[in-house]
Amino acid sequence: QVQLVESGGGLVQAGGSLRLSCAASARSFSRYAMGWFRQALGKEREFVAAVNWGGSLTDYADSVKGRFTISKDNAKNTVYLQMNSLKPEDTAVYYCAAEIDGRWEYWGQGTQVTVSS
Repeated sequence: QVQLVESGGGLVQAGGSLRLSCAASARSFSRYAMGWFRQALGKEREFVAAVNWGGSLTDYADSVKGRFTISKDNAKNTVYLQMNSLKPEDTAVYYCAAEIDGRWEYWGQGTQVTVSS
C-alpha cells in the first residue's frame, strides 16, 4: 500500500509560481514512476507530468511544457512539481500518482491550485 499526500497548493496571480510536493509512505518509493494530474471543475482528470523511477526521464503535457518541471527525490520519498508562469487555465485540483506495473495505481487526495487573472 502506498499513501501519497500532496501539499503546496494555493491562490496565486497569473504569471506567478507555486511548487507542489507529494510525500510518499512507500519504502520502495525509489522503484516507482510518479506523475502529476489535474482536474478542473466540470472537466475530466488530465495528465500533467511524469518522471521515471530514477528521476532521469520526464514527460509533460503540451499545455505545460516549458513552464512546469517535475522532479523526484528518492532520499526524501517526495516528488515535486514546480509551476512557473501560471495561467488562469491552470486552475484545478492537482493529484500525484504512483505507477505500479504500468498503471497509475495509487493517488493522493489532491491539492487546489487557483490562478487569478
